[in-house]
Amino acid sequence: MTETTATTIPGYKAGTWTIDPTHSEVGFSIRHLMISKVKGTFERFAATFVTGENPLDSVVTASAEVASINTNEASRDGHLRTGDFFDAETYPTIDFVSTGVREVKGEFLVDGNLTIKGVTKPVTFDFEFGGFGTDPYGNYKAGATAKAEITRADFGLNYNAALETGGVLLGEKVTITIELQAVLNQA
Repeated sequence: MTETTATTIPGYKAGTWTIDPTHSEVGFSIRHLMISKVKGTFERFAATFVTGENPLDSVVTASAEVASINTNEASRDGHLRTGDFFDAETYPTIDFVSTGVREVKGEFLVDGNLTIKGVTKPVTFDFEFGGFGTDPYGNYKAGATAKAEITRADFGLNYNAALETGGVLLGEKVTITIELQAVLNQA
């Protein structure tokens, strides 16, 4: 692990940041029919980042509303909200709370606990800074991309169906991709 200070990230500022949902996206992809991938998003989500003087001391909390899932197919979205998948009525949110930030070979990793359908497991997101800048309204913003891969069965997402051609309807691995823009809260 490499010790990192705020001066190594141009534009970095310590403080509390709130995700800008109009310039951010929480998405996922999963293998479908064993030949392609289906992608989806969660339309409603929230996140707060508290960045320390040292980036490695930063903390992230985030949640996505399960009922807001959107794969551009209404019947599939409805099925995903049922007990076969996310059980949105019983488990209305997917939550992430970071447990640490690491730098490995110049890359940032955010470790934390991801809770889906009442099951909490450790997950590591690869975190890539996009940069920092001020928008036309004077708000100081940060941009980044975070990615992680999970095994859906680890979270009780076991639904699948056998295909006539062999194989199964859904892959086991799910890639979570978060494109984010956050604004530094003004004191």
